[in-house]
Amino acid sequence: MHDVLGWLDDEAARRHRAGLHRRLRPRAADAAPLDLAGNDYLGLARHPEVVAAAVEAAERWGAGATGSRLVTGSTALHAELEAELAEFCGFEAALVLASGYAANLAVLTALGGRGTLIASDAGNHASLIDGCRLARAEVAVVPHADPAAFDKALDRHTGRALAVTDSVFSVDGDAAPLPALAAVCRERGAALIVDDAHGLGVLGEGGRGALAAAGLAGAPDVVATVTLSKSLGSQGGAVLGPRRVIDHLVNAARTFIFDTGLAPAAAGGALGALRLLRREPGRAARARSHAATLHGRLTAGGLSAARPDAAVVSVRAPSPEAAVGWAEACRAAGVAVGCFRPPSVPDGISRLRLTARADLTRGALNRAMATILATAPRP
Repeated sequence: MHDVLGWLDDEAARRHRAGLHRRLRPRAADAAPLDLAGNDYLGLARHPEVVAAAVEAAERWGAGATGSRLVTGSTALHAELEAELAEFCGFEAALVLASGYAANLAVLTALGGRGTLIASDAGNHASLIDGCRLARAEVAVVPHADPAAFDKALDRHTGRALAVTDSVFSVDGDAAPLPALAAVCRERGAALIVDDAHGLGVLGEGGRGALAAAGLAGAPDVVATVTLSKSLGSQGGAVLGPRRVIDHLVNAARTFIFDTGLAPAAAGGALGALRLLRREPGRAARARSHAATLHGRLTAGGLSAARPDAAVVSVRAPSPEAAVGWAEACRAAGVAVGCFRPPSVPDGISRLRLTARADLTRGALNRAMATILATAPRP
């Protein structure tokens, strides 16, 4: 019999040779290493109040949503979360989906289409890239964080147009120049779509997000997407924007219409985290402060690290193999760090990616920094 999937073995061998093989690492529920790898920016995923809210939601509404949002998957809890999330972030309305990935696909496919131009930052997350591909629009990939490049791309188009960017880029932790991008969009008649996954909970007054910080929240030509799985410590995603945009997504976004609604426990946990953040707005500033501390100490120790604009600190490694070995050494010493390699990084540079959680103690920060410096690859 012809081995129709034999090519997979060749692909696996190629990944191994290049140092790019990935594998799953199931983690235990307890005795976990010091975590600088996840995206729990505010330390809320295990907060007793957030966990209790998730448990209460599951007990009241059941383990699953039971159907798509347009059939049986919308509960009063989903509506409550949408209303409070929109109000907190400063937008007219919100729509909750099963993931941040689904939220980005929803916005770009429903607002794109043939005849539309999408100008997309070269550093955008994979979900935005996939959304552009699925939108059946003309796509112009522009140089990273360059408003002039967006202006040039949008200038030659006369139909509908969108400019798409992350607010905080997940690889290096740098922030997009949102006010300048908004000015370009308004000059060229384009809508601005911003993925604020890494800004919500970290940037803006009390963690209201990058668009609130830039004075763009609630603008009639701005749409944001967020995830509930980072600062809010839960699961799921949401779109924030003018009410007419949200109404259009309910009627046209395939990842909303044809996907099962977000599980009640996730919606309840996210709502509990949002309410906790309202009461403890200082968590956002602590996450940013810890990121600055990590950057300062590691660069003082001779490492090359990008200056963080939010809670992500990116530290360069000399090669994919060195990055993997470095991350393994950190883990063996009890510190979990992220390891980013091609094709996850658009510039081909391998990195350790560190998360500066708001709940880290000074002792934990010192331990993490000492471990990273002690295990760094030698030139």
